[in-house]
Amino acid sequence: MTVEACATPADVATAAADLVAGLALDPWGSVRPSVYETGRLVALAPWLEGHRQRIEYLLDTQRADGGWGGPGGYALVPTLSATDGLLSALGVGPATERGLAALAGLLRAPGPVIPDLPAVELIVPALIASLNERLRDSGRGGLPLPSTIDGATLGRVRASLASGINAPQKLLHAWEILGVPRAGRVPVPVADGPVGGSPAATAAWLRDHGGSEPAWRYLERAVRHQGGPVPCAAPITVFERAWVLNWLAEAGVPVTPPEGLLRDLDVAIGEHGVAAGPGLPNDADTTAVALSALAQFGMPREPASLWAYELPSHFCTWQGEDGRSVSVNAHVLEAFGHWLGSAARDAERYRAAAVRLSGWLVAQQQPDGSWTDRWHASPFYATACCVQALSRFGYGDEAEAAIGRAVEWVLANRRPDGSWGWWRTTDEETAYAMRILLTITSGRSEEAIAGGYRHLSEAIRAGSVVGSGDPPMWHDKDLYSPLAIVHAAVLAALHQAQRLFS
Repeated sequence: MTVEACATPADVATAAADLVAGLALDPWGSVRPSVYETGRLVALAPWLEGHRQRIEYLLDTQRADGGWGGPGGYALVPTLSATDGLLSALGVGPATERGLAALAGLLRAPGPVIPDLPAVELIVPALIASLNERLRDSGRGGLPLPSTIDGATLGRVRASLASGINAPQKLLHAWEILGVPRAGRVPVPVADGPVGGSPAATAAWLRDHGGSEPAWRYLERAVRHQGGPVPCAAPITVFERAWVLNWLAEAGVPVTPPEGLLRDLDVAIGEHGVAAGPGLPNDADTTAVALSALAQFGMPREPASLWAYELPSHFCTWQGEDGRSVSVNAHVLEAFGHWLGSAARDAERYRAAAVRLSGWLVAQQQPDGSWTDRWHASPFYATACCVQALSRFGYGDEAEAAIGRAVEWVLANRRPDGSWGWWRTTDEETAYAMRILLTITSGRSEEAIAGGYRHLSEAIRAGSVVGSGDPPMWHDKDLYSPLAIVHAAVLAALHQAQRLFS
């Protein structure tokens, strides 16, 4: 099958080399600003450099319907934060009135379906309480809590902290909404840089407890990195490098990372794994992907740090996780598979875990052939993660059958223009769909791959930032888009398609 006027192998190789070189030039990572996080800085830190730019960012990103953020329930958290921030800075005005109207619609009974975003059960009641206090001061009525969140969890967390219990590291990521008093028995995190890997959390800590010089320097650099607005997590050094290198290597894209990138990734992994970035807790996801990247670039190391996340049936993202993630377990399966493919020590234990993970992933597949996940809004991401892991390291006929069902699901959800997308056409999801189809090629799938290839080639040949027009779909306190990682996914799909059609 021919694919005319598409990106050439040289185009993809050049783009991949530039992408990998950029990882070393900007260790903070390429991530779009977050409405939620920026709104928190507007409310919490009007004294911080870039305040006017943050206000302008919130005004510029407000939708025609008065809300902010993604569709449906994804709009709730950013709209709460932006409206609260603008009320604190500008008072009642056109933008805040439209925001309040949008919130009234979102919170109308029976309430929105609230996505499984980190700390959402704490953030929503905290922001509604803050907004209601501001509204009372202006003689206005308040907003109700959504029917699915009662605020009890927030109350328990605040009471536990006030009693002197140390905050789990994962909780520090949302420190800005805990209402921690200046005095009392509340344990204070040591601020030797970012608190919880979050600009807003760090700003709240500095406001309430004074500051160390490293924390101040971190916050100043965070707001300067994008001219005022900020992402939910920064920097994301290990996360970005691990995903980019792993996805390029998986697809066989010919890149040679600078020696320092691989060495730094190797050194970062400790006894209990590695975190996505400074101030964040170690997690199984980043650890597994980093281990897989190292293995594929000729630096395999035993994935023993992942045993810290083992549960009876699967692996958790971190200890005490509320929920479970198929993408995390797919990545753990890949890390174990790479180790078993080398001169593996303790092979029997790793193989037994890999067999168990393979079966667990198959059992999580939806009846329609897709998978869904708590770390991404699109089932194309979760399905691609599971298919990649099962196609390379799965066990038994059940894994092969699951991949076949996933391929059929992708073919059934192709858009008329040859692309894919859950909410609308995106480069990111088109890349995931192509990589799923490339695991089992047939006449039908080759035709679909060719259509996706043409779609993605246009972005590469135009010289634009691939995926820059896509909506954010990755889960943090707000939806976010890690642009370098999305770019790597697109290049991986293009390279694999080129090999198919060559």
